[in-house]
Amino acid sequence: MVEIILPREKFKSLKGRDVRALIEENLPKVEETLKAEREEFLREKIGKLEEKLREMENQLGELREFYEKALNDKELMIAERDKLRKENEELRKKLDEKRSSQTVNDSFTERERI
Repeated sequence: MVEIILPREKFKSLKGRDVRALIEENLPKVEETLKAEREEFLREKIGKLEEKLREMENQLGELREFYEKALNDKELMIAERDKLRKENEELRKKLDEKRSSQTVNDSFTERERI
């Protein structure tokens, strides 16, 4: 059931006329109008979706750049860690050698005291 609300003047002008025939006569025009409105709505929707897609593609590009930078940073950090590990090993060896030589020196010093 469809309920149509009309202003008083319009209702008076329709009094005595075949409203059903009038509606059927204007129905194709109404259908065209509705189709046109629907198409316009869909065009607007498509436009908004296309804009959203462009935004998402830009964000995806930014994420790719960030990911690539993070991978490069990771590689740099791994290389730096390896470099520091080697340097640490060398320093430990030097320290051990120094301790060994200090122990030897201490034992000579101890012998000289005796």
